[in-house]
Amino acid sequence: MIMKRMIAMLLTLVLLCAGLGMAETGDEQEAETMRLWIGETAVQVAWEDNDAVRALRKLVAEQPLTIEMSMYGGFEQVGSIGTDLPRSDVQTTTRAGDIVLYAGDQMVVFYGSNSWAYTRLGRGTDRTDEEMAELLSGGDVTITVGMDEQEVVVMSYRTEEI
Repeated sequence: MIMKRMIAMLLTLVLLCAGLGMAETGDEQEAETMRLWIGETAVQVAWEDNDAVRALRKLVAEQPLTIEMSMYGGFEQVGSIGTDLPRSDVQTTTRAGDIVLYAGDQMVVFYGSNSWAYTRLGRGTDRTDEEMAELLSGGDVTITVGMDEQEVVVMSYRTEEI
């Protein structure tokens, strides 16, 4: 009888340890996060949990994605992702720091506000509205999206308005 209890406790302990090992693997996967750079400046992003972000994560899993952005409307930078991502557009009022998908294949990063139907991708969390405006309102920029373990070479340029 004692032997059966010891075997049962040992088996429980083994299964518990195996479960903890799985949890650590999940945590490691969570730690592998997507990063965003505006020019040479890293911006922390709280990414949405949706199909578009999952597709973007898959797109940048092997190598970073560089997007040449253009100023538009005096409140946003917009650029082609180069492929279509899943859309779940809803009428949205944006503010500085919001990152959205427009028309399925355009990334938009806001330094002002607009109201339109977009798919939310994320939101910059470590910059004020004024800092986002400073990063984005001075001319066309380059956005780079990549995984945190990737080596990212970021090249930036700004065009002065004449």
